[in-house]
Amino acid sequence: MRFRAKIVDLACLNHFSRVINTIAKLAKTCTLRLTVSKLYFILSDKVANGGVSMWCELCQPSLSSSSRIVTHDIPVGIIPRRLWNDFREPSVPDFDVSIYLPVLKTMKSVVERMKNLSNSIVIEANLSGEMNLKIETDLVSVTTHFKDLGNPPWASEDGCQSSAQDRDLESMAEARIDIKKLQQLLAGQQVNPTKALCNIVSKRIVHFILLHEDVSLQYFIPALA
Repeated sequence: MRFRAKIVDLACLNHFSRVINTIAKLAKTCTLRLTVSKLYFILSDKVANGGVSMWCELCQPSLSSSSRIVTHDIPVGIIPRRLWNDFREPSVPDFDVSIYLPVLKTMKSVVERMKNLSNSIVIEANLSGEMNLKIETDLVSVTTHFKDLGNPPWASEDGCQSSAQDRDLESMAEARIDIKKLQQLLAGQQVNPTKALCNIVSKRIVHFILLHEDVSLQYFIPALA
C-alpha cells in the first residue's frame, strides 16, 4: 500500500522537511498517525528492553496555504485498529528533576567530544538550575558544568505542584545513558526549538522535550544498568 501526501506552499514544505529530517536521524521507520488537526510521528520501542521511544506532534494548519503543490508516494503498512492503543501519547514520567537544557549547539559540541572517550554519559541535574554531563572510565574522568539553566514549573493532575518540588534543591538526580543515542538527538534536530528541557528519573530514564511553535518532540532514553 502507498501513502500519498500533498503539501502546498514551499515554506511549509521546507518546515515539514526539517521535521522529517530530524526524525530520520532518530529512527529508520516510525508510525504516522493522522487526525484532523495534527500529524503524529511515533517510535514505540520498549524502553524496558533498552530501546528509545519518540512522540512528535505537528499541527496540520501550519502545512496548509495556497501556492505550490508537491506530491510524494511512500510505501506504508496499515496498523490494525486493535493495536491503536499501543501508540498512545506517553505520559510524562514521575521525574525527580526537570530542567531546561543549555543551548543545544553547545551541548552537542560537548557530547561529540565526550563520545570519543566513552560509550556512556551521565546526565545529572538539580532543582537549582544546575546540570552536569560526566564520563568516567578507568583512564579518564571529565565533567562539564552548566549553571543558571532554570527549572520548569510542573503541576500534578490535581493542580498541585509536582512531587519533584519536595526535593532538596541541591540534590542531584542522575542517569547513565548511551552517549550515541544522546548524540543522535542533538546532531539530528533541525526544528530549532524555542524551549528544550529534560526530565530525569534517577537511574531509570531521561525524557527530552523540544518545543517550537507548532512542533513538539518527546524523546525517551533509558538508563543503562
